[in-house]
Amino acid sequence: MTNPAVALAELAARTRYEDLPPRAIAAAKTFILDTIGVGVAGRTGPRVKELADTLASWGAGDEATAWGCARRLPAAAAAIVNGYQIHALEFDCVHEPAVVHPMATLFSALLAHAERRGTRSAPATGRELLLATAIGVEIACTIGAAAKSAMRFFRPATAGGFGVVAAIAAMERLDVETILDAFGILYGQTSGTLQPHLEGSMVLGLQVGLNARAGLNAVDLALAGLTGPRDVLTGTYGYYRLFEPESDIETWWAQLGRVWQIARLSHKPFPSGRLTHAAIDAVQRARRERDFGPDEVAAVHGWMPPLAYRLVGRPDVPAPPANYAKLCTAFVMATEIAHRKVVPESFAPERLVDPNLHALAARITVEQTDDPDPNALWPQRFVIRLADGWTWDGTIDKAIGHPDNPLSRVAHLAKFRDCWRHGRPDGDAAVAERLIEMVDRLEALDDVRALAALLA
Repeated sequence: MTNPAVALAELAARTRYEDLPPRAIAAAKTFILDTIGVGVAGRTGPRVKELADTLASWGAGDEATAWGCARRLPAAAAAIVNGYQIHALEFDCVHEPAVVHPMATLFSALLAHAERRGTRSAPATGRELLLATAIGVEIACTIGAAAKSAMRFFRPATAGGFGVVAAIAAMERLDVETILDAFGILYGQTSGTLQPHLEGSMVLGLQVGLNARAGLNAVDLALAGLTGPRDVLTGTYGYYRLFEPESDIETWWAQLGRVWQIARLSHKPFPSGRLTHAAIDAVQRARRERDFGPDEVAAVHGWMPPLAYRLVGRPDVPAPPANYAKLCTAFVMATEIAHRKVVPESFAPERLVDPNLHALAARITVEQTDDPDPNALWPQRFVIRLADGWTWDGTIDKAIGHPDNPLSRVAHLAKFRDCWRHGRPDGDAAVAERLIEMVDRLEALDDVRALAALLA
């Protein structure tokens, strides 16, 4: 294929709202509301206030809303802080084949851009927001899913930045040449290592915000006439040479604008690494056969594909950072067994040092299978054995929230309301209901700044 970036730019340039199938529009509404919810909840994440204060000190401006607080920032700064907040609790949706959280990078920048645009020219409409969201997810997830290398870089950040460019380009109806320049300028800023994932560092979510800003800035610079390299995916030093040296571009590019990846996102019911959800699911399924408490558990053993093991098979440690614990299957599974739920409060400081929880986690072990697919996430198998010998042995092929095992609308709205209360415990519950109604009727909204105003 000659320069696959051209096909991405052409899709963003030519697609209109009327081209979107109903399933893509419905999914866009679902994940816009979900992303707003987890972003507002994420204001309780580590050092959010300090991040916003620091960004405000970098330059004055009141172009866009920092979600859930009484502060406005320059659009690029708002993209950073909101992107960080969306991913701060590990609660945002994910595209499993791509291993990309596309909405965290994309929507933080897109809504900031729409707010800024409304002060300069005609306001962005709900239809434009829906189109841009679908296109941005399509491009970010296609780039991520085509990668067949063992994952070394943080794809929500690296692939996510391309999604930002495509989304803003679709909203602004940019031409192919300008989009290609913006892709090139974005690629010059692309970053995102897995090291903070390994260590549980705050930089993991910060990388999401930094690439959100990079995408926003890349479009600004391309519109100002700056040019970028064109062969940014398969060129000698392109993305698929340096970041992901093994790829299957043909298969995934053939689906562009046909499958609509936004309808293939997984909806996360728990605020922990997506690959720990199989462990939670296993406990819940076992309890439907026989109820049991933490003191009855003799041992749990799990098996998972190599990538899943590398990401969430880490050992439990006595006083983990919250970001580490959310990505530790043993700790997350122990939390579900002991407290019968995994919620944002499950990773509060006192829980992270609970000796009883860690003693239970010590009885939970996992190992990797010999699955040859370097990007396989499922299946995961768990055997739960109680002290009296009762055993549950089950395999999780598609954890709850997968597009083929989706959350109900009732569960979706319950999650949103819970996130709203978590992030704004003193806030007006009626505002959350207005947000639900507004997103449900987003195609009729004349100015998306009305949406952002409810997040202040």
